[in-house]
Amino acid sequence: MEGSFDTEESFDDPSCLAPQPPGSVSPARRRVHEVKETKTTINGVTFPLPGEGPEQQLLKPNEWSYCDYFWTDKKDPQGATSVGGFEVLLQKQLKGKQMQKEMAEFVHERTLGEAWTQLKKSLHDEAEVHLKFSNKLHSEVEKPLLTFRAENFKKDLKKYDHHIADLRKQLASRYAGVEKARKALAERQKDLEVKTQQLEIKLSNKTEEDIKKARRKSTQAGDDLMRCVDLYNQAQSKWFEEMVTNSMELEKLEVDRIEWIQQHLRQYTTLRHETDMFNQGTVEPVDQLLQKVDPAKDRELWVQDNKTGHVRPVDLDI
Repeated sequence: MEGSFDTEESFDDPSCLAPQPPGSVSPARRRVHEVKETKTTINGVTFPLPGEGPEQQLLKPNEWSYCDYFWTDKKDPQGATSVGGFEVLLQKQLKGKQMQKEMAEFVHERTLGEAWTQLKKSLHDEAEVHLKFSNKLHSEVEKPLLTFRAENFKKDLKKYDHHIADLRKQLASRYAGVEKARKALAERQKDLEVKTQQLEIKLSNKTEEDIKKARRKSTQAGDDLMRCVDLYNQAQSKWFEEMVTNSMELEKLEVDRIEWIQQHLRQYTTLRHETDMFNQGTVEPVDQLLQKVDPAKDRELWVQDNKTGHVRPVDLDI
């Protein structure tokens, strides 16, 4: 059971050892049973139950920051496995790379090919202008789109992925240790209670020394549980910090990528202006839209559609 846990009351309170009628529950055990559950652990991560605990404030209010909306795991479309919120952010980066490739292919197919067709139909001077435009378009727009973050980008993303995944594995392992220690404590407490009752009603040859030994084991089991909970909370705190740091780093990468694409698409419109003044009516709306490109708004829309959960993890209690 998750909730507050008083070590002294559970292990050192004399009422734990006071004679009790067979089948009765000791006061200490009754207090533990009456503790209200305020937290839940999902895939090894502990969260407050709705309406429990102090209200959490966003780490970066009004910014729709990645570090605020991807704490909960998300079911995949088939529902077979869970995908971590950080994995959703990684996939966003990979999809962004694919979008850049499609943009580069569009530029190549709709401009370079058109320029060569125009070469066959236009006068020499006009063909020369389009040839220069095509070459510039290839070198200043198409090629940069294909080569942006081309080297080591996926490798760098894997480093982020593996780092967060390792912390989640450690968190799951620490939680398993908590559950094991919790079970051991329950067994020691039960053993102490049974031996105390047997001694009191003369059903056994157990001596007071046996009771003291059982009490020591119960206390030790409680100490072990506290240690396991501390280790779990340390692991979760580390994962929490790394989630904030790494998700904000991915956010920065996304802003840089959008601004970089914006810059090169503006270069495209500049080349079009230089090449064909008659196409002003077509190019200007594109230019105006590019002026309105806002990484923050783009992020807001994407976060609203893909967020996994804004409730942050909390320490596990006994």
